[in-house]
Parts: sequence; C-alpha cells; structure tokens
Amino acid sequence: MITVTEATATAGALRRLSEAGVSIWLDDLSRRRIESGNLAELIDTRNVVGVTTNPSIFQAAIGSGEGYEEQLADLATRGVTVDEAVRMMTTADVRAAADVLRGVYDATGGRDGRVSIEVDPRLAHDTRATIAEARQLAWLVDRPNVMIKIPATKAGLPAITEVIGAGISVNVTLIFSLERYREVMDAYLAGLEKARAAGLGLAGIHSVASFFVSRVDSEIDKRLTLLGTDEALALKGKAALANARLAYEAYENVFAGDRFTALAGARANPQRPLWASTGVKDPAFRDTLYVEELVAPGTVNTMPEATLNAAADHGDVQGDTVTGGYAQARADLEAVERLGISYDEVVQRLEQEGVAKFEVAWQDLLDAVTKSLDSKGVDGE
Repeated sequence: MITVTEATATAGALRRLSEAGVSIWLDDLSRRRIESGNLAELIDTRNVVGVTTNPSIFQAAIGSGEGYEEQLADLATRGVTVDEAVRMMTTADVRAAADVLRGVYDATGGRDGRVSIEVDPRLAHDTRATIAEARQLAWLVDRPNVMIKIPATKAGLPAITEVIGAGISVNVTLIFSLERYREVMDAYLAGLEKARAAGLGLAGIHSVASFFVSRVDSEIDKRLTLLGTDEALALKGKAALANARLAYEAYENVFAGDRFTALAGARANPQRPLWASTGVKDPAFRDTLYVEELVAPGTVNTMPEATLNAAADHGDVQGDTVTGGYAQARADLEAVERLGISYDEVVQRLEQEGVAKFEVAWQDLLDAVTKSLDSKGVDGE
C-alpha cells in the first residue's frame, strides 16, 4: 500500500506531467488489482486517469488464476468454449475497471477515464472479423468509457473507419511507422465523417493512436551495436524518441488542418497520440527516459507499473520535451539510415513481430484457461 507520506513526497513529477498535458494511463490490469482497491489507489495517488490492456497483460493475469476461480468454476459448469470463457473474463475485468474510472470519465468529459480492450489478435489481418469483434466487445463491456483496441495493420485501417463510424471509441495499437501513423489518422477522420453522415454526435467519440516507443530502440540499437563504430554507438537510444517526436509533428499538422477543422465544428475530438511500450528495455538507459523525453500537450503515456513508480520516485519532468525537437529528430533518423539501417524494414518487422507476440500470448491464455476448465471436469474445447 502507498502511504499518505509517500504519495505526497512522490506526487510532484506525476503532477507536473499531468499539468504539462500528458494523461497518465496504467498499462496493466488484473482482477486482484481491481478488487484489492489498488486501481482506485493509483487514481488517487499516482494521477492515473486510464488503463490499457493487451493479450500479454491478460495472459499474465488470468493465467495465474488468482481471483478468477469462482468465475472459472461457473463457466466450466455451463460448458462454455474456451474462447467464450476468455471473453467473459476479460470483459468482466474491463467493465469493473471502467466503473472504477467512471468518475474520471465524467470529470473530463470523456477525454480520460478510459479502459481499453483489444480485439482477438488472430483477427489482425481480417477486416470484417475485426469490425464484428469490436462491436461485440463494445456490447459485452457495455460502458461508455471503454475503448476498443484495433491493430494498425493494413486490414485494421478500414476497420478503424467502420468502428469509429459506428460511434465506438477506438484505441489504435501497434503503430511503429510514421507512414502508417498518417494512415491511421486518415482512417480516424474518415470514420468521423462517416459518423457525421449517419447523424451521430461526434462529441462522444474518442480515439487514441498508440505509437510504440521502446521496441524501436531495441531493434535499431541492436543493429547499431553490431556495427560497433563510434558513430553508430552514439546514436543508441535516439531513434525511438526521434520517431515519436516526428509522429507528434504529424499529429499537429493533421489536426490543425482543414479536414479536421470542419469536423471540429461538429464537436469532434482530435485523436490523441499515446506513447506505448514506455518501459525501458536497455538497463543502460534511465528508467524514466520515455516519460521525461516525451512530454507534450494533448498526449497520453501508458506505463507499466514499474515505470509509473519510477517516474513518481525520481522522474524529472521539466515541461514540453517534444515540440522543439523536430529538426534534430529528422537528423537522428537520417543518421541511422546513412549507416545502412533501413527504417522501413525495421518498422515493418516490428509490426509483424508485434502481432505475432500478441497471438502467442493469446494462445497461451487460451491454453491456460482450457487447462483450468478441464481440471473442473468440463471439456473447454
């Protein structure tokens, strides 16, 4: 438990982050976190105003079995399929978390207080199935502050437009490249236009675009290390920040443009950039690197709990660290390219690996739940 004294002593950096226009979301969820009151505590003491989930997070939570025993027993008694069991458990957790965050949602007019749940990652390359799954998840959770996560694959782009067009808020995930990010923003605007044409109110439709950070450094820095030159080693830890800063520049340009201005007149909301994968993977880097160096108004930073606690403990938040750095960001990515490291190849690989990792985590979750159902004497297949 976080004491009042600890909360007072560590609130400074997180408060400054919030005051700089960054919404702090927690990149984790479990039934134990909800039922113990820990999520509510983080809202009160750590400035947390949202939650993101993904297949890996649910695999860790439900795979442990802690807190899920009674529901698993009921699901086994009903003889449900393993896919239905997983969906019933994950949507129950998201629904409960959404209730905990409802006060934040109301206080911010729907901007924050959001909980995200992802479509089945096995559908990442199937547009129609993704749309159907998104609608089903929104119906199952049945809370206005849910966001449906759709991966930014080629098949995901038209799905984003259709789901936004149906009035469902979307968290677009697994964005690595600037080109794909521009396509995501275009898909969102097309969805708003579709919703407006259908007579839906735009004020209640929100979206974030989850731009992944640390994985870019992990992949590019691995290649820089293999090159081993002074020039290459001097670029370690720079590519991910450069990529994210140029994404923010693209966001500024698009949402100051004529197309969105016309939608803003109908009370549309901009699609905020969300910095994801913000846990530092290289121990040589400061563990708050992707928090302190990505401070910009109108953004979201979703953090694993270790990063959240590190930022609270020793974060150094000094205001906007993004908008003045576009020229240097371009120079850093160009320097990486000059060393023979292909930006396009790296981001394409990362997208493919991202989808594959979530598919593996989802299958691991299905396997764990199958085992639990079978142990209760019911065939979960």
